[in-house]
Amino acid sequence: QVQLVESGGGSVQPGGSLRLSCAASRSIFGIYAMGWYRQAPGKERELVAHITSFRSTSYADSVKGRFTISRDNAKNTVDLEMNSLKPEDTAVYYCNMLTRSMQVLGSWGQGTQVTVSS
Repeated sequence: QVQLVESGGGSVQPGGSLRLSCAASRSIFGIYAMGWYRQAPGKERELVAHITSFRSTSYADSVKGRFTISRDNAKNTVDLEMNSLKPEDTAVYYCNMLTRSMQVLGSWGQGTQVTVSS
């Protein structure tokens, strides 16, 4: 079973930036896609960005133009660069592996908390 460990969260003011990282315990080379999700208090977990093994990317409308996902198969990591952060970006962020049909493959990790507040 692949272990996924998220890091890089923190507290920032609106307009600030953070870079999240997800480290997998084994190779993600053959995994169709890696995704970043978030879950805000009282809300369902949502997919905010994903990147395929061909480096094709997709973003939720709410983060398009502000977030950038990247993937390093050699290091087994997936990063999420977040700029122009808004209070509504406050959530626990998780990463996971995805099939071609966007089904989650792995277990959920602990996530990393992102808080955007003035």
